[in-house]
Amino acid sequence: MPGEEDAELTRSAEMAGAFEVERVSIELTQRCKKACWFCYNESHPKGGTEFRPNEVMAFVRDLAAHGVRAVSFGGGEPLEYEGVFDILHELRGIIFRSLTTNGLPLRDERVVAALAAAAPDKAHISIHFPNRKSEVLRVISQVAMLQAHGIRSGVNLLVARSSLGAARDAVMCLDEAGIGPDRRVLLPMRGRDTPCAAELAQVAGGSMFQSMTCLLNCGKSPRFCAIGWDKSVAWCSYTSERRPLESLTYAALTTALANLGVTFCGGIDDTDTFIRYGLSSRTQHGRDLVRR
Repeated sequence: MPGEEDAELTRSAEMAGAFEVERVSIELTQRCKKACWFCYNESHPKGGTEFRPNEVMAFVRDLAAHGVRAVSFGGGEPLEYEGVFDILHELRGIIFRSLTTNGLPLRDERVVAALAAAAPDKAHISIHFPNRKSEVLRVISQVAMLQAHGIRSGVNLLVARSSLGAARDAVMCLDEAGIGPDRRVLLPMRGRDTPCAAELAQVAGGSMFQSMTCLLNCGKSPRFCAIGWDKSVAWCSYTSERRPLESLTYAALTTALANLGVTFCGGIDDTDTFIRYGLSSRTQHGRDLVRR
């Protein structure tokens, strides 16, 4: 019986190690028309998905019933996923629902209207190329537009080590537009061209800033996990260590995560920066360490 199977999976997870997942990221699709060359998900315009809207709804309901407090939808581009608005609408009031988009679909007024009707609890728009002033200005305009529609909104700013000046300029533009540190997240490029924590602090202008939890130390968090478009789960979005979910349930999720490691995503080529700023090169490189 399904109930007995879920109970057995839960017992197996508890025996393997106690943890309580509170936040889950779900990549609804691998499809994305922007197709950035550095995308950790290798998203592209013809990318696929393994998720059906009804099973996503049922899955997240089960997650919420077992204590998961927030779910974030990404991709790929979640606004290119058919059924995303139905999912957001169905889960309203059940769990905190956030969404990360590249903003390109928001150029269509019908998409904006549908998103406003679905009323996510938060939406962040990504700036992938801060050296492109047109992209920075577009995202600033779209954040204001979402705010006008009653959607709490902000920005994810991708920071590459080779473009620190452009990223700093983008932060100043965001400040001028009233999008302060509480509404933006500075995300270091992963895989290559990765800035260190001190360089992100420079981009932030010496002020407090938000970033990923693994910025200073590669390690997994017992409260967060990421589910890929292919229904595999990992402790973070970037690691190559993943396991398929046997079913879309909280019990299967915790079972898959039990004793699952992580592989450092790499991306920094030298230690001079760390020595200069008094940081540990071992921590930044993450050798023999795990991520969240």
